[in-house]
Amino acid sequence: MGTEFFDIYDEEWKPAGIASRADVHAHGWRHMTFHCWVTRREGGRHYVWFQLRQSSKDTFPDCFDITAAGHLAAGETVRDALRELKEELGIDAAFESLLPLGSHDEVTAGTAGGVPFIDHERSHEFALPVDVPLSSLKLQHEEVAGVYEAELAAVIDLFEGRRSEIIARGVESTASGELLPAKRTVTADRFVPRDGGYYAELFRTIRRLT
Repeated sequence: MGTEFFDIYDEEWKPAGIASRADVHAHGWRHMTFHCWVTRREGGRHYVWFQLRQSSKDTFPDCFDITAAGHLAAGETVRDALRELKEELGIDAAFESLLPLGSHDEVTAGTAGGVPFIDHERSHEFALPVDVPLSSLKLQHEEVAGVYEAELAAVIDLFEGRRSEIIARGVESTASGELLPAKRTVTADRFVPRDGGYYAELFRTIRRLT
């Protein structure tokens, strides 16, 4: 894979140039990302999907995360970033079918491959209602170990402390691309860590809008 480049921004989120992914994360320069949460309704139940990051990921391996997400490459718009749904999940969707949830600014620091990083990003967040089953997905095995669904009400309870765990059902991919049914016990601390209250507020917004 060649070097990735991102547009970077100043303190007021005005364009400030282009830099490599490595430099952006080494210096904590501001950049843009795309987040999309897939939702589904069936029989009066309202579900949200989330992915399990592969164990080979350099950041937050084996953590639950946004259904599909990615950085905006240099010159890309948020509309262009819709490609993440196709690349990671095999979902073809029109940008107009996405429901805007707003944006979220966050700074995360850590270590990836023994190298310190600072990830200062503005995430453009969306929801995508679908009427297809998880078994229809085509997962990008290098990135996504599995995708699961749980009822939104239960997920909100989880992040607001009314439940210590929930059961999610989904599919997991093999190296050959085969999907196998799976069931996981999910706790809040297994999700990629984000600001306190972020997940609960986000899932409440998704429930209201979808």
